[in-house]
This record gives sequence, C-alpha cells and structure tokens, in this order.
Amino acid sequence: LLSQFDPDNTGYISTEKFCTLLQRHGSELDPHKLEVLLALADSNSEGRICYQDFVNLMSNKRSNSFRQAILQGNRRLCSKALLEETGLSLSQRLIRHVAYETLPREIDRKWYYDSYTCCPPPWFMITITIVAFFIYNGVVLDRFVLQVTHPLYLKNALLYHPQLRAQAWRYLTYIFMHAGIEHLGLNVVLQLLVGVPLEMVHGAARISFVYLAGVVAGSLAVSVADMTAPVVGSSGGVYALVSAHLANIVMNWSGMKCQFKLLRMAVALICMSFEFGRAVWLRFHPSAYPPCPHPSFVAHLGGVMVGITLGVIILRNYEQRLQDQTLWWIFLSIYVIFVLFAIFWNIFAYSLLDLKLPPPP
Repeated sequence: LLSQFDPDNTGYISTEKFCTLLQRHGSELDPHKLEVLLALADSNSEGRICYQDFVNLMSNKRSNSFRQAILQGNRRLCSKALLEETGLSLSQRLIRHVAYETLPREIDRKWYYDSYTCCPPPWFMITITIVAFFIYNGVVLDRFVLQVTHPLYLKNALLYHPQLRAQAWRYLTYIFMHAGIEHLGLNVVLQLLVGVPLEMVHGAARISFVYLAGVVAGSLAVSVADMTAPVVGSSGGVYALVSAHLANIVMNWSGMKCQFKLLRMAVALICMSFEFGRAVWLRFHPSAYPPCPHPSFVAHLGGVMVGITLGVIILRNYEQRLQDQTLWWIFLSIYVIFVLFAIFWNIFAYSLLDLKLPPPP
C-alpha cells in the first residue's frame, strides 16, 4: 500500500501522505499499532516515514522497542549521536559499548539502547562455557582439559569417533572436550568476548542457533572430509560466531563505529589462524600412541561456512529487512541439504569405501 505513495522507490513517503493513509485505513488496524503509528507521524521531524519501519511494526517485529523509542523520549528520532550522551551509568555505558560493537546503523544502536533491559541476561554463552568447559572437565573427569597425548583420551562417551558415529549425540557433545589447555583457553576467550555481546543484542535463540549449527556442521564436515579422525573442541560453534561477526563488520565497515576495529579484526584473525594452524599441525603430527589418531581440524572450516552464510543473515537481520528473508531461506535450505547429504554419507559411504578406521576405543 505504501509503495503507491513512493513512485521513485526511495523507501520513504512523506509524513503528510502517511497521515492520509492512517486516516483512511486506521479503523482496520490494531489500536496499539495505530497508536504507535500516530506517535511516529506526530514526532517525526524529518518529514518522511521509512517503509521498512512500517513493515516491522505491522509484522510484529521490534514493536516493543519501537513503542518505547517513540513514546518514551523519542530517542530514536533525536539527532544527537548516542556516543554524545553524557551522564550515563556504568551499565548504560556498557550497553552503549555493545551497541557500537555489533550494530552498523545509528538508528539501530539507539533502538537497542532504549529497549535493552538485560532480562533475560546472555545466559546461553555463559552457561555453555561454565558447564561444558569447567564443571564437566574439572569435576567429572577430574582434570580441566582432555590431553590427546594420553593413551586413553578416546575412551570418552562425548567426543566424536568415526567408529561410533551411530551414536548421534556425539555430533554435539564433542564440544565438551578439548585437545590441550591452549585449545580450551582460546575457545573460551573468543566465545565470551564475541558470543556474549552478540547474545545481548540478538538474543539467546538466534545466537544458540548459529552456535549449534556450527557445531553440527563441524562434526558432519569431519565425517565427510576427514573420515578417519575423531573430533573434540567447540571450535565449530566458536568459529561460526566469530566469522559471522567479522563478516558483518566487513560488509558494514563504514557504519561500524567500534573503537580500533581494524586492530580488533587483526587480533581475532591472528588468534583464529593460530588455533587453526595448531589444529592442522596436531592432526598430521605422528600420534604418540598409535593407532589412536589426533583430532581433525575440519570442524573449524564447517563452523566458518555456517558463520558466513546463516550467521551473517542472522546478525544483519536486527532490523528485519525484507530482502534478507529470501537469503535466509536459501542458506537454510543449503544447510539442511548438507546435513541430509552428510547423514546419508555416514550411513552408506563408510561401508562402500575401503577405509582403515581407527579401532573403537
């Protein structure tokens, strides 16, 4: 309907035409939405209304933060940049910092700043870090890290092993084990420094989906491309989050206002490259206890592929742009096809190929 008033396809219509639409069709709208739309029209000082804002509201996306931004101070429409706000408390400065770290548009940063309540807190990344890395390794195994130099390291019910690939839980639970203290430490640091701010902005549902999709893609990629190797570590999920975040920064370079963004990207890439290089070296290094093989590095690559496809769309999708919906379904379909292919590969390929698999633990 609004496109009829935007013949040049600019994405905006004048406030006057927008008010005419509200008068003509206001009786057909939900009273709550009509109230917010009227507030938007009355408060807008730019003389135009964004079509995407209208779509977001009508499709129940961002309506709570939309209402708060307009009806409680109208911060979103204020010309003052969020960085210029003074007199903020420590928690408000933290929220502002997270907004500038993860969102490329000032309008979205203000929207997030107004609506964030820390309820619920970023529980997923914190919980999976504490439970997976410290409680299980420290209490259950009586050690804080799974050392692959130990001859019994494969005797564990959680890591992925090609001989035990029929035990489906191993495609997920391998993230609870790590190949050395450096493997554990680097994953924990990246997971908390990148994952927690992303979860604060995008919510536990989206971030957990990207993380777990990277985990599953990592183990399935190993079962297809490195069929004789076991897998340990959460690098698939961590690399999915980090690669999605870095790709989002690159694609929105001019809009990202985080401090030292070039240096931060360089440090992240160096850390990821170091950990990946260590994994490659370990995979091809002769095992101290043959025929026990070292873990595969292919899970890292599976996580990266999930991050730059599904992850990028989810992180860009804060404002629910219409064109992103099509890409989301395309990438999701590709991911589902890959998962189905890998399942059939695991069922049939191992019996058809003459492979010398390591003995079951």
